[in-house]
Amino acid sequence: MVPRSHEHPVNSRGVAAARDGVLSVADAGRLAGLLGMLADPVRSRILFALVTAEELCVGDLALALNVTEDQVSYGLKMLRLAGLVSFRRDGRMVFYRLSDGFPHPLLEHCLRQLLTIAAPPQAGPRPQASAGPETGPAHDIGPAQQAGPAQQADPAQEADPAQEADHARP
Repeated sequence: MVPRSHEHPVNSRGVAAARDGVLSVADAGRLAGLLGMLADPVRSRILFALVTAEELCVGDLALALNVTEDQVSYGLKMLRLAGLVSFRRDGRMVFYRLSDGFPHPLLEHCLRQLLTIAAPPQAGPRPQASAGPETGPAHDIGPAQQAGPAQQADPAQEADPAQEADHARP
């Protein structure tokens, strides 16, 4: 351990202000979970699509995002369980929208701004730690993360309206 050249706190008022403004451990955990919802490209794109179009069915979202209806259905299910997306039925059709009170500026300002200031992805292949079979994206994360949301139990065990509805246009 490197010996300190000074005692802490260096800025006692700053430490006090930081303590007053920091999230509780519980709130930080909830926030991490919500931000984890945005870590999936399909889910984050669904949110941006719903900000723009206001309301879409699964089939239309799949067309807009150029992904499968299954990908959209699963993404919507996760977003709905997190309370970020709501739906309404119109006959056999199910339409999705952002939940009431969703902070639209979060997507349009904050997250788009983060994309502009974040370091751009590096060109070329990713460096690998070793040439063994354990390298690659699936092995760069811990076992809990490898399972991913698809293998997590659905605490609500409720039917997904996107799976129940006929997605064909009337």
